[in-house]
Amino acid sequence: MRFCAGLDRLATALCVLACLALTASVLAIVVMRYGFGVGFIELQDFASYTFAVLLIFSVPVCLRRGGHVRVEILSENLPPVYTRIADAVAVFLFLVPVFSLIIWADWADLAYSWSIREASVETGGLPGLFIVKTALPLGAAMMILQGIAMVLAPDAQRTAEDEPAL
Repeated sequence: MRFCAGLDRLATALCVLACLALTASVLAIVVMRYGFGVGFIELQDFASYTFAVLLIFSVPVCLRRGGHVRVEILSENLPPVYTRIADAVAVFLFLVPVFSLIIWADWADLAYSWSIREASVETGGLPGLFIVKTALPLGAAMMILQGIAMVLAPDAQRTAEDEPAL
């Protein structure tokens, strides 16, 4: 559980940094393009890379805080034990297989990307796309670990209401 809590802190920090970097880079892109008529491919790639990191790592952060989407048609009238059982079934029947499939399906592309040190598809773009592509299997692994932690210690899961406002 401590390991998952540490991963959550790391993912949260990555999301905050990516959000700040994305906001700053998009603002700079807009000011440069419409204020000065200048384009900067590297900055546009940076914005794309940070958006990808933000999107991928925000999913396990959301799960950890109970912000994920649930279908609450029946559970409103059932005891809380039902929610725990439904969560366990959902984690082991859907979450683990789907995110394992994501890791498995992405592995060959990721290995190739690392072998050629893949860079941006744009001429003059940023290098390091292979590092950004690594975020997908890492995020999927974090989802699996957070889902299992949620089932093993449901009381340790924080809800969105428990979180302090930023």
